[in-house]
Amino acid sequence: MNKSLLTNLLSALTFMLGWTLHNNLIMMVGLFALSGALTNWLAVHMLFEKVPGLIGSGVIPARFEEFKMAIKTLMMEQFFTQENVDRFVSGGAAKSTLQLGPVIEKVDLSPSFDKLVEVIMHSSFGGMLAMLGGKEALMPLKDSFIASMKESFVEITEKESFHQLLQDEIDQPEVMADIRTKVAEIIDARLEELTPQLVKEMVQKMIKQHLGWLVVWGGVFGGAIGLVSAIIVL
Repeated sequence: MNKSLLTNLLSALTFMLGWTLHNNLIMMVGLFALSGALTNWLAVHMLFEKVPGLIGSGVIPARFEEFKMAIKTLMMEQFFTQENVDRFVSGGAAKSTLQLGPVIEKVDLSPSFDKLVEVIMHSSFGGMLAMLGGKEALMPLKDSFIASMKESFVEITEKESFHQLLQDEIDQPEVMADIRTKVAEIIDARLEELTPQLVKEMVQKMIKQHLGWLVVWGGVFGGAIGLVSAIIVL
């Protein structure tokens, strides 16, 4: 239900009822209620839409760039501060979530095996290996070599010493600064996708429902003032 429309409609009907019945009390209540509701409705409307001749209307689309900058400032100064980033990587959060096993399993280690074969063939064992079939003699070892290498890599990355080395590298000031720079670039890229219309719709969706109560209370207080005014006149 549109609270703004309903409030304005009830205020107008109250005013018309008082006019028809020649009842000054009812008419004043309706008139002041309509005045308060319409004024607040126009104020809410002016937040999102430009009204010709009314300076300051359409403030949200007009301040589009400031709105984007405010979002970035909020993200960088409240969430991705130097202290928060440092707390994340130094507090073990990065280490506890870093599981390289699945990544290693997907890595193709065939080039490593080929490089090993090349080194062997160029070594003093190359001539002897050539008499046994050359490179082809080593090919049956490829699968077991790759499996063993992956197992070794997983074991290395799970050791505390490896995590400590990684932590020491991450803790470098230039690394911290680079993380914040990358985050800022990501935020900038996402904000560039925003348009004034999208910002207006986003903010409108978040707060317009609640701003409708301004119209309701404008009508209520306007009607109360109208009632007091009519009583005073009487």
